[in-house]
Amino acid sequence: MSDKKEAGDAPKKDHGVLYIGMDLGTSRTSVSASNGVRETVYSMVGYPKDVVSLKLLKKDVLFGKEALEKRLSLKLYKPLEKGVLKYTGDGTMDAEAKANLKAASDLIGEAIRLAKPRKDELVYCVIGAPAEASVKNREAIIEAARAHVDSVMLCSEPFSVAYGLDWLEDVLVIDIGAGTTDLCRMHGTMPEEADQVMYDIAGDAVDAELAKRITETCPGAQFTVFMIKEIKERYGFVGDAPERCFVDLPVDGKPTTFDLTDQIRGACSILIEPIIQGITKLVASFDPEFQTRLKNRVLLAGGGSMVKGLDSAVEKAMKQRLGGGKVIRIEEPIYGGANGALKIAHDMPADFWEQLK
Repeated sequence: MSDKKEAGDAPKKDHGVLYIGMDLGTSRTSVSASNGVRETVYSMVGYPKDVVSLKLLKKDVLFGKEALEKRLSLKLYKPLEKGVLKYTGDGTMDAEAKANLKAASDLIGEAIRLAKPRKDELVYCVIGAPAEASVKNREAIIEAARAHVDSVMLCSEPFSVAYGLDWLEDVLVIDIGAGTTDLCRMHGTMPEEADQVMYDIAGDAVDAELAKRITETCPGAQFTVFMIKEIKERYGFVGDAPERCFVDLPVDGKPTTFDLTDQIRGACSILIEPIIQGITKLVASFDPEFQTRLKNRVLLAGGGSMVKGLDSAVEKAMKQRLGGGKVIRIEEPIYGGANGALKIAHDMPADFWEQLK
């Protein structure tokens, strides 16, 4: 499942291990490390388009927010789509696929660099992957990590959230990312395939729906997907509006104010039905004696959990569909998966890590 780095001329690594938990996401990649470092970077990688952009930028590769800001000079990659590496759908590897895999590897390398490992440290990394990621995709993630870590293992993202909070028994985790919404029930053992459900209605789907609604209701308004994402992250809500959402968008080059309250509410609300479907499926197929306990221990995690009112809206839908339930939003949605992956890394027995070398 993992590989050692090539020794080459690198210094001998005999001064301990840096453990890293990584949440490798479609929109953001976050790391928590045993040295106390916690960082997050947008999952974007950019390479200069030509000699002019290379001269301007003075860098061979840019990441995250910097890549986004300089994107007109870059060939920009988002290596993950719906929570998986893009090229692995049919297993082909054309030039674009190889470039995307390189971008994924560079992104993982940047996330590791942000964790500030010492040159003499071994790097052991646990990476969170979507609950139903294919074997082929898991292999691709390991391949992308190969050059940057000494040992690696993968775990399901919702499992890592639950593990980090010590909620390992009769709990249902909902991890809403950009590409996928993953649901996983925990019952005191490693989750199996029947314990996990994944939907591709998540943050990116909300962005697409919001863009569609603005196009239909705001004549002439111009925007990019990045502007839409920023609007959603600032104002996103379901249920009763905490405030009217007034946003300036250009019309023929002139900033024009639009009230996007209804459009934002409608777009964010598409998250609710798949979540309820997943909860219903996992509760209904659970041991009848423990179904009530499971319904009352639902954890909402991931960047999408920050949509205002989503916890209350899911509770309301659970009451209608399942007779009740309790939803708890985790305190650190951006780092919940990375924190849990780090804890898993710490708790792995030494002999297990030895096998991964």
